Formats: sequence, C-alpha cells, structure tokens
Amino acid sequence: MKVKVNDTVLVITGKYKGKQGKVLATFPKAGEIRVEGVNVQSKHEKARRANQTSRIVKEEGPIDVSNVEVVCEKCGKATRVGHAVIDGKKVRVCKKCGAVLDKAYVKKSKAKAEEEKTEAPKKRTRKRSAKKADAEAATTVESTPAATDEE
Repeated sequence: MKVKVNDTVLVITGKYKGKQGKVLATFPKAGEIRVEGVNVQSKHEKARRANQTSRIVKEEGPIDVSNVEVVCEKCGKATRVGHAVIDGKKVRVCKKCGAVLDKAYVKKSKAKAEEEKTEAPKKRTRKRSAKKADAEAATTVESTPAATDEE
C-alpha cells in the first residue's frame, strides 16, 4: 500500500470526491483506509452503566485505498506515488515534482544537512581548572622576569 498514516490525501471518486483529509488509519489486508472527515457514519452507543447515557457517535468509516491519491506537500497537487532509493533507503517520491513524501526521511535528511553546516563545538574548559591555569601562568610569568633582573 502506497498510502501511510498522517498522509494528506484527496478523494478522487465516490460520494466524497474532491475532499481532502488526513489518513487516520490503514488496513493493508483489506486495502482500505480511514480519512478524516470522509465517510462519516453515525453509531448508536447504548448506556452500559447506570451513570452513563446513551448517545450517537460520529465516526469515520473505511474507504478503498484506490479511491484516493496522495497530496504532495511541496507542489500541493494530488499525485501518484513512485519509489526511489536514496542513501540506501527506499523512499516514496512524488511523480510530478520528484519530492520525497516520507516525512520521517525528510526530517532525518534536514537534520543531517544542518549538522554538516555547523562546526564541531569548541572544547569547553571548567571554570576552576581555567582559573588555576591562569594563576599558574601568572606566577611563572612573574617569577621569570624577577630571575632575569637578578642576573
């Protein structure tokens, strides 16, 4: 299945044609997905305890995965999904603009790029050891000129 949870999809056929929503759940064996705001069904829930009340719950029903297309975040168009191998990882790619659709991979690649841009942090010295080192340097500097004056 080329659609994953948290993808934004566009419904291309059926009663909800043209509606966009986020994928809430996927059912690969059945070839179905649940999309936010699409195929909303009413479910009657009976009170099971004395302190509960009966109610009607609205819940998204599953629709077939073939009725939706993934919306690319970069170009904003509904597109078919292609696959490519980048840095040894198989990722989903937009057929129209070539952008990577896998959000986890995009985050990792951005983090790697930022690491390469920033230099390694400078080695920090503790304040106490820095003060001691400064004090020792000052005493050696003071004693050295005094020794040269005596000669």
